Amino acid sequence: MPETARIKKINRKLVAIAKGIRLLILDVDGVLTDGRIILDNTGNEYKAFHVRDGHGIKMLIKAGIRVALITGRSSKVVDIRARELGISEVFQNCKDKAEIYQALCLKYGYKDSEVAFVGDDIVDAPVLGRVGLPVVVSDADPEVRKLALFTTERAGGRGAVREISDLILKAKGLWQGMVGEYFTV
Repeated sequence: MPETARIKKINRKLVAIAKGIRLLILDVDGVLTDGRIILDNTGNEYKAFHVRDGHGIKMLIKAGIRVALITGRSSKVVDIRARELGISEVFQNCKDKAEIYQALCLKYGYKDSEVAFVGDDIVDAPVLGRVGLPVVVSDADPEVRKLALFTTERAGGRGAVREISDLILKAKGLWQGMVGEYFTV
């Protein structure tokens, strides 16, 4: 199959899968942040979040798509950012992300095909291997990249989450309704 035809087929498949997404689950470090952990001399932790990722999350929530965070670390700043964005499903210090994933699916009645997950490292592999739309950021671990149906062009903490939120909204035909208010004259 010529390369152009293969890309078009993948894109159609990706859009069809994204259209059915009802839950987006995000890892935090390396996805919503650039993966660096900054500590000061007194032990305070700092993380930088990209504002466009946040706006993409807010648009998803406004459109009725549930967003959850699952992270292996624990940080107060993650709770603060989640509250700012309206994310109520936040799971920190998770040693088994697949267990939390399964609990979320049971709680809300989602099928694997209705869930997207964005990860960046090997600890995300168990969830990436189960969801309908496995996504990794462009700077993800090479082994984890093999599990992805979609790899963002942007790196973690640099607008990668906005790419997937835009993809989902566009696939569902909700994009114009979300951004139309910004382009009125």
